[in-house]
Amino acid sequence: MTVATAAEPETKWTPGSDTDTFDDPLTDCLVQLARIHGCPASRTALRAGLPLVRNRLTVELFARAAERAQMASRVVKRPLASMTNLELPAVLLLDGHRACIALEIDRDRQRITVLLPETGMGEETLACSELEEFYTGYAIFVRPRFRNRQETMDTSGGEKRWFWSTLARSWRIYRDVLIASFLINVFGLAGPFFTLNVYDRVIPNNAFETLWVLATGIGVVYLFNLVMRGLRSYFVDEAGKKANLQLSAMLFEKVLGLRMEFRPKSVGAFAKNLQQFESIRDFITSFSITALIDLPFMFLALGAIWYLGGPIALIHAGAILLLLLYAALIQVPLKKAVEKNFSAAAQKNGILVEGLSGIETIKMLGAEGQLQRAWEEAVSYIATWSARARFLSSSVNHVANFILNMTVVGVVVAGVYRIAAGELTQGGLIALVILTRQAVAPMSQVVSLATRFHRARAALQTLNRIMALPVERPAGKNFLHRATFRGAISLKQVNFAYPDQKVETLKNITLSIEPGEKVGIIGPIGSGKTTLGKLLLGLYQPTAGMVCMDGTDIRQIDPAQLRRVIGYVPQDIVLFRGTIRDNIILGSPDVDDDTVLQAAELAGVTEIVNHHPMGFDMEIGEQGSGLSGGQRQSVAMARAILHDPPVLVLDEPSSAMDNRTESRLKTRLTTLLAPKTLILITHRASLLDLVDRIIVIDNGTVVADGPRSRVLEALKTGQLSL
Repeated sequence: MTVATAAEPETKWTPGSDTDTFDDPLTDCLVQLARIHGCPASRTALRAGLPLVRNRLTVELFARAAERAQMASRVVKRPLASMTNLELPAVLLLDGHRACIALEIDRDRQRITVLLPETGMGEETLACSELEEFYTGYAIFVRPRFRNRQETMDTSGGEKRWFWSTLARSWRIYRDVLIASFLINVFGLAGPFFTLNVYDRVIPNNAFETLWVLATGIGVVYLFNLVMRGLRSYFVDEAGKKANLQLSAMLFEKVLGLRMEFRPKSVGAFAKNLQQFESIRDFITSFSITALIDLPFMFLALGAIWYLGGPIALIHAGAILLLLLYAALIQVPLKKAVEKNFSAAAQKNGILVEGLSGIETIKMLGAEGQLQRAWEEAVSYIATWSARARFLSSSVNHVANFILNMTVVGVVVAGVYRIAAGELTQGGLIALVILTRQAVAPMSQVVSLATRFHRARAALQTLNRIMALPVERPAGKNFLHRATFRGAISLKQVNFAYPDQKVETLKNITLSIEPGEKVGIIGPIGSGKTTLGKLLLGLYQPTAGMVCMDGTDIRQIDPAQLRRVIGYVPQDIVLFRGTIRDNIILGSPDVDDDTVLQAAELAGVTEIVNHHPMGFDMEIGEQGSGLSGGQRQSVAMARAILHDPPVLVLDEPSSAMDNRTESRLKTRLTTLLAPKTLILITHRASLLDLVDRIIVIDNGTVVADGPRSRVLEALKTGQLSL
């Protein structure tokens, strides 16, 4: 049995085209295996957030999807003939971009029982020879992941070890790097001993034949040394590339999965902190690694020096100690300079991002001078600490070069005395001078890496804090899988306060909304209406109480599945650079054109695209530039109703629309909303015709809840005030 590398299955099995009749065979197989192993999960939950290829799960992504169902998987190259029932069920990768689940093999009858995605996971028994015609030779073995009691009680270890555990996966490569480094350093001793023999034996005896033998030998050694250096560089690059891909994917997945309560206040500073991963990447993929690996081999050079010159090796030991002493003296100021520069760079990036995103407002208010001043102050601060860091770093190189030169002088002086005493030859002295660089240089190289080390260390500390933040899908959590949702919503004594806010936004909210009920939520600005809508989607979690969907606490439902059944139009519409169609199908690239067109017609987007020559391919800029506020709301509405969700949460869906556009939207929504649960958050009285019940929220509490006519009458007569 041989384990396939990540690239091997991909060369033989890749997702098919978008016109395949079956949607995603690997996801279908994984969903079925999760059920078989008692770890049920929905397709949405397994696929959410993964970088799908042509909207399908790939072999490389299969393991990441399986982890969400608390299962471990491995791709193995295994002939069908050597497969046993103990290993089943397993996913078999077939020709034609297909896959199936092997359930059981009957060796006596040479028959195999499989589940085929094309037939809706129908069970079928085939002859082994028949399946062999389509089997690629690769299988994915899947089993529930074992977790002992300690792991169940504490799931924080993964976040703490995210970096080192990823590097540890490449230990075989680093083992090869270590072997190559050993050979390189051993070959490095050949040069000094070649010189010693030439001066002490060849020259005094005119032994030209010996000279050519030695020259040929040293040439072969240097050739192998060249090959070993090339291989070491290749291994280091491969390990660094592998770690970079895994760490980058892990980090970005973490950022996208953060709970909204813990999102950073400054997006620009946060982005800069993420960019500091480059410092770590450079450290683990550059000559820094080889310098650290070469460090222990300086004792090999010191041993050779002691063999040739005896006590002269003490001079080298003293030089190394001096280097360590100077490095220790500058560590504190160098660390401070690097950390100050690190934090200031994040703040500068925050100013840049905020300035660019709000440039229109800045120009309207004439605030260019204030922003310019903040920018120049940040740049000046960074320049000061950068200069200090560069000075300290360069001083290390200068001092290391000085100590190396003085070590050579000391070796020569001591060597002359030993020659005079007959304890050393001239060739031996020359060999000692050559060996001096091999003994001292590794330490000087490591000491000179101090700046890079502190940058990488500061970046790692920042990223460790990010990796420790809570996410929506905690490792080890099993979400409940529900096949259908009716749309019943209830809040039970819900309190909520934003992070770093002492005042609660919502206070003891208790209410119940039946399936298909149409509810309007009104109240003054800042009363907590929008926050309530975000709690329903699980974007935030209540600090007390619970929010339930069909009687289930939404914290027990996978966030992706929850948001699939709730169509949400936020108050602040965010569109992305691309086409109108791209923004409508965002997060759902698999929908067909008929579905897109139907949603666009109901939301009024067709009125926009019908007047543009590019139609749905009409390009819009970042944040939806090129569209009016009302048009952006129409696109957001189409996005919300695309999947015909049973629940709609509309937060000021027509605040930027004119009366005519709003009237058309109401007419279209009347038919759409008939079977759905509607939660309408609005200040516009005209939209309240869509609801049968009104809830009034003021200062985070429910002050009124009743039929629309009764609540509106109370507001009109002054019994209630907003």
